[in-house]
Amino acid sequence: MVLPLSLIQTAVDHPMLIELKNGETYNGNLVKCDTWMNIYLREVICTSKDGDQFWKIPECFIRGNTIKYMRIPDEVIDLVKDEPIRRHQNYRSARGRGGARVGNRPQHVPNKKSKTGGQTGGRPKSKKSDQ
Repeated sequence: MVLPLSLIQTAVDHPMLIELKNGETYNGNLVKCDTWMNIYLREVICTSKDGDQFWKIPECFIRGNTIKYMRIPDEVIDLVKDEPIRRHQNYRSARGRGGARVGNRPQHVPNKKSKTGGQTGGRPKSKKSDQ
């Protein structure tokens, strides 16, 4: 099983085409990719969304959440190592949000009525002074 980030990280030093959500395309050599899919390219040719303007850029940074499409060479797919599937149970998700087990929860003790006017727990009512 090949995961997308491992595929992209294997494509370092290979040419890559990236199309952004706004329609611009970037062709260049991949230098680095991080876990948020932010991309750093060198020797880049940028094409406007209309395809009528071109820019040659020595290097550029592309934020991952702006990427719509990526194309890498087929030879990179052969270089990717298959990642092992993790089969261990995630204890945090299995036990719920706090991680506490049901047996460790404190027992609920209902408040008993006090002898002063049927008030339940808390502070006693304040007495108003006669003036």
